[in-house]
Order: sequence, then structure tokens, then C-alpha cells
Amino acid sequence: MAQVVLYSDDITLISYWEKVFIDAKSYDSIEMLLQSTNSVVVVNYSSLGVNIRLVIDELLKQGNTLLVLDRTPSLQTARSLLAQGVLGYGNALMKESFLSHALETITEGYVWLHPELTSVLVMQIPSHNSLDEKIQKLEKLSKREVEVAELLCDGYTYKDIAQKLAITPRTVKAHATNIYTKLHLKDRLELALYLK
Repeated sequence: MAQVVLYSDDITLISYWEKVFIDAKSYDSIEMLLQSTNSVVVVNYSSLGVNIRLVIDELLKQGNTLLVLDRTPSLQTARSLLAQGVLGYGNALMKESFLSHALETITEGYVWLHPELTSVLVMQIPSHNSLDEKIQKLEKLSKREVEVAELLCDGYTYKDIAQKLAITPRTVKAHATNIYTKLHLKDRLELALYLK
């Protein structure tokens, strides 16, 4: 795995992130950060200052993969960063498991967004497939997997789906993994684009 680099002017965030990313290097100046090459860079959005776009462009040009974390994530910021080439965006204080999963996902070259943002994005995708087309695309799935797939496409979280179907969130996750595998998709966003 590539070197993980952490940058924030907020010592509380750096301390929290260092607990999750144990072998990471921490930088306290943008000048030091901009020397990073071919690394996975985890940065605090508000610490990048007024030249956010320039700093991100420079980091990307140097072969870095970026996970931008924000204390108040927004869909508008997510769209802007993704369009610029950032692979991950989420809440700076999210659970350790989300931080680890985000890092793992972007390291594999996939896009990672905080689940709440993904749900909002999925709900905004317009539907173009007829019911027959949708049924045909889902024929490889079990009845329960079809139910889960449809709820995922409607923007429901694992927890919401679990409550709606009277199963555990862990079971929902297992169904989602099976759905992505059977349909050769990598995540909820691809599923929504495939089915809608």
C-alpha cells in the first residue's frame, strides 16, 4: 500500500486520524504536504485555505490519491471535488470503520463518499429504464436481493432497509455484496446508474 499522508491545521483531527491510520505521516504545513508524491493523502477540507483547487490540482499532478474530509460535508462540495479528481469525500469525524473503509476503497481506485451523500446522489438519478428492462437486469438475483437492490436504488441506507425488511444491517450488507458481485458492479452508485 502507498504511504498515507495526513494534513490538517486542526490538532484534534490529526490526533483522531493518527489513531486510525497508524503508520501515516502527519504534516502541519501545506509546503510539506505539497512535497508528497504517489501517496494516499488525507486532508481536512477547511485547512486547505482559499487555494483549495490549486492545492488539490498540484497533489493530483504528483500522483497522489486524495481523501478529503470535512466537518460539514455537503453534496455541492462532493460534486466539485469528484469533478476535480478527488476519489474520496466524507465527514472528518466519522467512525473509524468508515475512515478505514474510505481509505481502502480509494486505494483500490474506486470512489468513496459518506453513505448519506451517496444516498442523496442515488435519489437524484433520473429513471430511464422501463419496468421490463429493470426486471430483466435483475433476473440473476434472488427475490430478497431484488428487494434490497430496489431499496438501495431508492436511496435507503442499510439501517433503513434492515428495518423495512425486518433483517439485520449485516444481512443487508451481505445481500448488497451479492448483488454487486452478481451484476458485476462495485457500489450503490453503479447499481443506481445500472437500474435507473
